[in-house]
Amino acid sequence: MSSWATTLNILFFYMTWTALVWSHPPLRVEIFSTAAFRILFFVCPSVLFFLFDVLTPSAAVIIKAHGEAGLPGGRKRLKLRIKEFKIAGWSIFNICLAVLMQAAIEWFLTRFLRVRSTIRVTTRIPSPWTIFQDIFLGLLLREALTYVVHRYALHHPRSPLTKLHWAWYHELSLPFPLTAQYDHPLVYLLHKFLPIYLPAMFFRFHLLTYLAFIAAISIEETFSYSGYTFMPTSFFLAGIARRKELHLLEAGEGNYGPWGVIDWISGTTIGETDIEDDVRNEVREKHLEQRVRDAMEANNRKVRVDTLRRNGNGRRR
Repeated sequence: MSSWATTLNILFFYMTWTALVWSHPPLRVEIFSTAAFRILFFVCPSVLFFLFDVLTPSAAVIIKAHGEAGLPGGRKRLKLRIKEFKIAGWSIFNICLAVLMQAAIEWFLTRFLRVRSTIRVTTRIPSPWTIFQDIFLGLLLREALTYVVHRYALHHPRSPLTKLHWAWYHELSLPFPLTAQYDHPLVYLLHKFLPIYLPAMFFRFHLLTYLAFIAAISIEETFSYSGYTFMPTSFFLAGIARRKELHLLEAGEGNYGPWGVIDWISGTTIGETDIEDDVRNEVREKHLEQRVRDAMEANNRKVRVDTLRRNGNGRRR
């Protein structure tokens, strides 16, 4: 029964996708779907987190990794300045700018140069293995591009972009919701947009693969810049969040890549945590969770046995 349901769902998705591609121009499908995924997986949850921090700081501070210092207003949480709302506004503006830049590049290639688009918009759906393989390669290339741009273009003393990056992003004391997209627009396009778009262009992702790629990065940025102690997974998100925080706290002395892989290889990791520590913490956390579950099950069994014994003694009397 479940196999029939799965087959029907796949068939329904394929028919819906085919109708969407046939009924709209490819550029419109690509741009509107990209914007929708960014809004769904980054803007909406980040705005909710931001409003939670702003409207209920006494509740938010409990789950902040750095307490009051991690709130949008910092330790002066009851005196929010217009600056925090400007940061939120610029972040959303940069998201819109990236989508417009993607549309401009696609229009220039397809309408002006008369060549194929960078993203494949076809009715043919890629296999799960192809999607996984492309996303994995895309994330590796994104890691390398982000590291190079961040270290040599935004933190080199002779780079003209260094002052802009420091005057905008490094004005923050700690990350808080929405700051993943906060920077000077020119720096943002070079540091955030191109490392995402160039891998998709280089490997010529199918649009569905690109949307999954965008969703994965959006979820990563939403949680790693939230400043919260709870994360869906300690290894992939909590470790990334710690590296983002240390990059700001240590005045940009290291932690240039999103995942810290090239930092680990190049020796630019700062702080006491690196990828090996993240793996150990994840294993330790899973082991601790298993020990807690085992202890609870043993306690429940003991309670049941004691209850049965008492009931048995009561019947004998």
